[in-house]
Amino acid sequence: SIVVALLCFRAGAFQPSVGAFLPKVRSSYQVPFNPWVLSSFAADGSEYSSKESDYDDEELASMVAYQGGEFDEDQDAEVKEMAPVTGSKNSGSRFVALMWDQELDTKGRDPLELHHDRNQIVEDHVMFCRKRNLYNETFNTDSMVDILRSLPLLASDLQRIVGSLMILETTDLKHVNEMLREEPNLVDLNGGDVSKIQLYRWRQIRDYTLRIDDGRFGFPCMMVGLDDEPENIGNLRSEMKASALEYLIKSERVIASGALHLPTEFKDDPSSIPVGDLILFNAKNREDAIQFVEDMPSALEGLYKDLRVHFYNNLDITGKFVSEDPLRDAPGYQMKEALEYW
Repeated sequence: SIVVALLCFRAGAFQPSVGAFLPKVRSSYQVPFNPWVLSSFAADGSEYSSKESDYDDEELASMVAYQGGEFDEDQDAEVKEMAPVTGSKNSGSRFVALMWDQELDTKGRDPLELHHDRNQIVEDHVMFCRKRNLYNETFNTDSMVDILRSLPLLASDLQRIVGSLMILETTDLKHVNEMLREEPNLVDLNGGDVSKIQLYRWRQIRDYTLRIDDGRFGFPCMMVGLDDEPENIGNLRSEMKASALEYLIKSERVIASGALHLPTEFKDDPSSIPVGDLILFNAKNREDAIQFVEDMPSALEGLYKDLRVHFYNNLDITGKFVSEDPLRDAPGYQMKEALEYW
């Protein structure tokens, strides 16, 4: 038949050469007209234009110019230089707030009751944090603290929450205290009394090697080590600084790390001395986490008097899903309306 003859012809005309993969002019081979047979045919059954080339004249000219080394940069769209994303207005000092529920509770609740009550208000806490992280020139402009992370700390059996860690950034210590007085968990525990919270300045080490993702090759874990009395350790912290840093880098499991300092009003206050360390890292299990902490050079030399290790959960308190562009992400504006309710 005509279709079979045409297929045989195209199969016989194929030559295994480089030219076979380039755009080719259609063959002048003629077949009797048949209205039931398409005027153009490809081996894969697809239809295409009856033009002499598979490419438009402008596209073909562009390819030829590019392959010949005559590509003109002026043919590109106009290059627009984008400004870098501006930093937060609250950038300045980083603080850490540690809350141990059993120590802060003033209602005499047992551990299971505290766990249950914390779970009941977790939504309030998340919305509280998001509201302070979602600010711009049009709404929520009075937010003076960025809540970078809020981590519920788990008991050794991983079955209940025993406390929380909040990493905060602000320009002034007073803003931290004002914010914490309204934090739902603290209000539930003791009415918002910030004097009982373990609050520190946190000098986070900014080395990129100490920024491994949470849960990479294990589960996220927190270590808090508070130094022994000054008369017992002398200059041990400064002496162990280099070896401790080397240990953390070589472990390839540290999420974030840095020394805890006294929460003085001013960042450069000489009285803001280091009093401990906060390390977020990944561990396969509790035994692995404890082994990692106990093998730290600073721990082996007896730097800490109080050493705690807890796995933790992650809460999404950033609010990054909200967009200011209604054409790109219109549902984001629902969050702005929700702020008035929450």
